[in-house]
Formats: sequence, C-alpha cells, structure tokens
Amino acid sequence: MKKKLIEQTSGHFEKMFLTKPESIFLSPGRINIIGEHVDYNDGFVLPAAINKYICFAVSKNTSSECTITAKDLNETYLFDLNDDLKPIDKMWVNYILGVLHQLKEKGAKMRGVNIVFSSTIPMGAGLSSSAALECGVGYLMSKLFDLGLTKEEIALIGQKSEHTFVGVNCGIMDQFASVFGKKNKVIKLDCNTLEYEYHKADFKKYSLLLLDSNVKHTHLTSGYNDRRNEVEQGLAIIKNHFPEVKTYRDCTENMILKLKEQLGETIFKRCHFVVKEIQRVQDAVNAIEQSNFNELGKLMTETHHGLSKEYEVSCDEIDFLVNVVQHEKTVLGARMMGGGFGGCSINLVEKGSENELIQKISEQYQNQFGIELKSYKVKISKGTTEYKN
Repeated sequence: MKKKLIEQTSGHFEKMFLTKPESIFLSPGRINIIGEHVDYNDGFVLPAAINKYICFAVSKNTSSECTITAKDLNETYLFDLNDDLKPIDKMWVNYILGVLHQLKEKGAKMRGVNIVFSSTIPMGAGLSSSAALECGVGYLMSKLFDLGLTKEEIALIGQKSEHTFVGVNCGIMDQFASVFGKKNKVIKLDCNTLEYEYHKADFKKYSLLLLDSNVKHTHLTSGYNDRRNEVEQGLAIIKNHFPEVKTYRDCTENMILKLKEQLGETIFKRCHFVVKEIQRVQDAVNAIEQSNFNELGKLMTETHHGLSKEYEVSCDEIDFLVNVVQHEKTVLGARMMGGGFGGCSINLVEKGSENELIQKISEQYQNQFGIELKSYKVKISKGTTEYKN
C-alpha cells in the first residue's frame, strides 16, 4: 500500500515536471486510543501515528514560484512565495498556505517548490488528514531549505495554520501525533505543557480496526462549542466550592458527586465524564504497559458510554456500531473516536477475525441505516519522515 502510494505519486510528478522528484516525504494520519474531549480540559491524550499517509513528491526550483498538485483531487494551484499569502476558497490549499505564511513570518529563507501529493488517509473519517498535510509541508520545507525546525515547532505551525487560515480552533493532539509518532508506540501527551512520554504498544494477538460510519452530522461545530462552555461553567462552580482545584486534573469523582445539585443535570454529566476520562487515560497506560488488553478494551467501551450518555456527542450510527460489536467474542472493546456526531469507531479485536467481523457488521449496518460501512485495518507507525529507498 505504502509502496504503491509512493510509486503513483512519483509517477505523477514525473509526468507533470518531466523529471524525477528530488525527495519523497510521508506524513501519517493518527488515531487516539483513549482520552477524548479532554485535550481542552487539562487532561492527557493517548494518540499514535498510523500507516495511512500523505505522500509528497518534491523538488526545489530556481524561482519563487510554487506549483502544488493534489493528485487525488486532480487540482493544481500556482502561486509566488514572495506574494502576500492569504486564504483562498480552496480548503486544501489553505492548509499549505497557512504553513508557508508562518514560515515566512519566522524569516525562513525559501525558494519555489514543485509538489505533487497523494493520500491513503480517508477524508472526513476523523484520522486527521489535515494535520498530516500541514505537518508534511512544514517538515519538507524545513528539510529542503535547512530551516532546522524542531518537531514541536512543526506541530505548532500546523496547529496555528489551521486556526488562522482554515478557521478551525483545534487542539494540538493531531499535529503532535503526526510528527512525533513512533512505530508500535503510543504517546501519552499532556496537551497543556506538551510534555510527552512513549509507551510500548505491542498489541500481540490483537489489532486495531476502524469502522467508518460514513456520516458527519452538521452539529459538530456548535455541539463542540456548547460542550466547551458547559465544562467551563462546571469548573467555575467546582472551584467555588473547592478552592484547591485549579483544573479538572485536580478534581475527584467525589467532588463532582457532592455538587450534583449545584451543577444541575446537564453540567453534572459533562463534568463527571471529564473527570472519569482523565482517570481512564492513566488506567489505559497501565493496562498497555502490563499487556492487559481485556482491561484496555473495557476502558475503551466505558469511554464510549460516557461520550454517548454523559457528554452526548455520539449519534445513532456510531452507537449502533459500538453496541453491535459488544456481542462479538473477538472484540475486546470499542468506542467512538474524534469530535463526535459521526466519523469512526475504534475497535480492539483479535487478529485474524477482522474480515469476518467487517462482513457481518457491514450487513447489519446496511440493513439498519441503508449506509455502506467502510473499514480500515491500521497499524501504529512512525511520524512524518523523509522516505529513503
């Protein structure tokens, strides 16, 4: 799959520019094992890069002109690096312009480039193809022009590009996982301080399977903003009663239970989920360290019920996908992954059982919703890198 992607991207570059590309770069998508909606609540997350990539075939040129081709969309955009870079009405271009704009602001000395890129990261499935695009461009420009950017700088540039040129107020997890990923390692990341540690993720006789609901409900943005307001209100009430509390990380479940009345039904549910989820990430790290995959699966499923019933960011389609696998002996745990209201479920399953499971669930899903289910078997891989033959 990776080899084919590289061959096709390079081949397209040769066809366009009548010469082989100077360099090839790969930038991966990401999953998050556990730790959902806690990146903006002072929690930890547990992401990993996966073996789905954007491949960039690149050469420098002698001018300040840039030619960027999105092979999968069959679209090309030309611009001059010396011009004032501003967002345009093509979304994919903005991810790239946002990164280059910041590099210019930092005083980076760059020349024009010719780039063809193509991807095996499914769009809209919550696997962060946008972060892979931003970080890939930041990484390749740093390498081509000896800009000496650190991985952390590349991740932050990617995040800021999304804030300023795309208008999405995302956290840092996606970009961080894309750049810092390591093969068979998950990253426990503190989204506040950017302190991180790697934990060995050898799932032995189990594997990770993503089931893509193929739906994206429109209230993702409004729902997300509402949740942020609710948890902020909740934290203010908690601090009022427990002055020692600075962030959700200082809260205990007991505190939340004591304040059930003061918080009111909705805000209580939101706060209860956040405090439990922060703890579940710690428990999941321990489970992975001890190769206790039954426990990890149980924690994933608990997270889903929290997201669905307490944080209320799931939807019927994802709930169905998670609930229907609970009866399968080969599945240890499943949960919604990402912002919610659609996207993928992530499933911890016995190796070798994937195809049969996909076929069975696909039929049930089609019967229930009339929607075709997509599925992706993923492995934990290394982060953004230059590909060497």
